[in-house]
Amino acid sequence: MEKKVYKEEIERKLAQLADAFCPILYEDDEVFLENMQGRNLAGDDVRLYRHWEWTQGVGLYGFWKLFVKTGEGKYLDILVRYFDQQLAIGFPALNVNTVTPFLTMSCVGEYLHEEKYLAPCRESAKWIMERFPRTEEGGFQHMTSDTRNDQELWDDTLFMTVLFLANMGRIEGKQSYTDEAQYQFLLHGKYLADQRTGLWYHGWTFRGRHNFARAFWGRGNCWITIAIPELLEMSRCSEPVRRTLTQLLVNQIGGLRRYQSETGMWHTLIDDADSYEETSASCGFAYGILRAVHTGLIGREYEPIAWRALRPVLEHIAGDGVVRQVSYGTAMGRESLDFYRNIPLKPMPYGQALAMLFLIECLEIEA
Repeated sequence: MEKKVYKEEIERKLAQLADAFCPILYEDDEVFLENMQGRNLAGDDVRLYRHWEWTQGVGLYGFWKLFVKTGEGKYLDILVRYFDQQLAIGFPALNVNTVTPFLTMSCVGEYLHEEKYLAPCRESAKWIMERFPRTEEGGFQHMTSDTRNDQELWDDTLFMTVLFLANMGRIEGKQSYTDEAQYQFLLHGKYLADQRTGLWYHGWTFRGRHNFARAFWGRGNCWITIAIPELLEMSRCSEPVRRTLTQLLVNQIGGLRRYQSETGMWHTLIDDADSYEETSASCGFAYGILRAVHTGLIGREYEPIAWRALRPVLEHIAGDGVVRQVSYGTAMGRESLDFYRNIPLKPMPYGQALAMLFLIECLEIEA
């Protein structure tokens, strides 16, 4: 199909994705609140977490990118209303997942020069630097709203928390924040990146000194494919760090090329062709690869890998704009890969966001 035709279809699908975004923004509410009962580590009113978790946070970032791309004020208005609503409700205790929405809030605050948005971001970044639970070697422990995950590093953390810290380092001109973000990327790469395949394990425990079920989980890996280009674009990283992270990305893309399905998608366990193909991870991989190409991190020879995913992704966006074939929120598979194979499929805001990111980046492809 001609790229001009794709462009028209992409723009139509983006509009559908945006229309479907708000109705499913709180898709996880009831299940999340039920899981939080009795396991709320901070003892907060669980209603504070209802609209301020990673699922919404990722979705908001996709919506922010859509506003930046289109310049349409209606998208910014949705974000402003969302943040104003949360300011009125209050914020839950900070952890890896409740930091995530602050990334978009920091972008909106900077764009609008609005202190009411920037002030909570400053407080959160300061808390991360001074009080975030640490593993051995100073890693950000993947503490969530209901689980401490003592001495554990997860690949999700880099997108969910570290990108926000890096962005605040840029906004506030704080090199200490930038340095900490760089260190977290390097440390997570040390323990999660597989030397043989280039893919990343979901997690590492310093307690048992192992990678749990040794899962190359799809969406977990896509956070890395996205986070490395995002970090290197938003932060002035040192040349050794830039080279190291770029090589980690190239190594990962090599593994992704090896295991890409004939359809152009990727499986929820990347190296397991019997696990289901999963849309959110496929969008994340394709977006990250294109973003790395368009920012000059990697060569254009990698672009066809992402382009192969476009047709099947478009087909997984239903007529109502809801992204199908998205795996539900996924904790750590501690013992068995079957844990990942059995995660149910459900429309989620992060599925909408990752599809937005991919399609937005596709519009940068030259005809």
